[in-house]
Amino acid sequence: MSESKKVINFSAGPAKIPEEVLLQAQNELVNYGSAGVSVMELSHRSSQFSKIINNTETCLRDLLNIPINYKVLFLQGGGSGQFSAIPLNLIGLKPDHTADYIVTGSWSSTAAKEAEKYGKVSRVLPKLDSFTVIPDQSTWNLNPDATYLYYCANETINGKIKHYLSITFGLIFAGAHKNVGCAGVTLVIVREDLLGYALPSTPSVICFRTQAEHKSIYNTPPTYSVYIAGLVLQWTKRQGGVSQMEQNSIQKSSAVYDVIDNSSGFYVSIVDKGCRSRMNIPFRIYRPEGDEFLEKTFIVESEKLGMIGLKGHRPVCLTCINLFVFVKQFHRYRKQARK
Repeated sequence: MSESKKVINFSAGPAKIPEEVLLQAQNELVNYGSAGVSVMELSHRSSQFSKIINNTETCLRDLLNIPINYKVLFLQGGGSGQFSAIPLNLIGLKPDHTADYIVTGSWSSTAAKEAEKYGKVSRVLPKLDSFTVIPDQSTWNLNPDATYLYYCANETINGKIKHYLSITFGLIFAGAHKNVGCAGVTLVIVREDLLGYALPSTPSVICFRTQAEHKSIYNTPPTYSVYIAGLVLQWTKRQGGVSQMEQNSIQKSSAVYDVIDNSSGFYVSIVDKGCRSRMNIPFRIYRPEGDEFLEKTFIVESEKLGMIGLKGHRPVCLTCINLFVFVKQFHRYRKQARK
């Protein structure tokens, strides 16, 4: 790729993949190792792919220190697929089929609505006027008899995160396209004692027990996405692992929030400071509801400077990781808009 065509990609997902990983994948695209074919052409039951998926799991276990009594699954359907898979697999743990949902943003709200198809869902937070804060845990109305408690740690659309939560997790899932590779594979980490309680109507392809028994190869998995995820996880280990990624995230997000907070109200963070995300930073320009002219200009000018993916999800309009280039420019635009 020529230097003039390079861009800075801020997309939240499918997100940027490290260039080192892309170059390795490019080098192995036509002929993977000594296989004589591309990874895309490898049989999912071949010894070569078995090594790929096993190495990917091993790397993930090392990075996250996953206990031996948790299964790691590589599934399809994205996070939205898990909105159905989780209640189908877990709500049958108790006969009353109830679940608590901590609804703090768009994703957990959608997950709760999906779960209502399979059982009774209780929204445990006080009623929120908007998804800009997370009420203190002491105000949550938890049901001690609920089958499970659902919580979204990172509401990417709304730019919110709860950094620490004093509950024990039995299952974690994540769409790899956020920061562990390309779209197509969803990582699921589930405790062994939670397997085997799926509702009778659960499709085999999203049954955790079935997939665990077949080591994620009950059917053809997204082989190339698993391969890319493995490369990204290996890259992450070389960079210093999860702790270093956290420090990088803190440093970058703090720099951005400093610009927002010191812009004399020109940039507006719409999220309470106590639950600001370190990964997705939604903001508006000039006022909390935004300024159409300035925000459209922001996007146009950013693309001219080789920065893409700064336009956020429809409900929040803009998402940004780097504002510095635009500060002086947009103070000028603000003056024009006031006239």
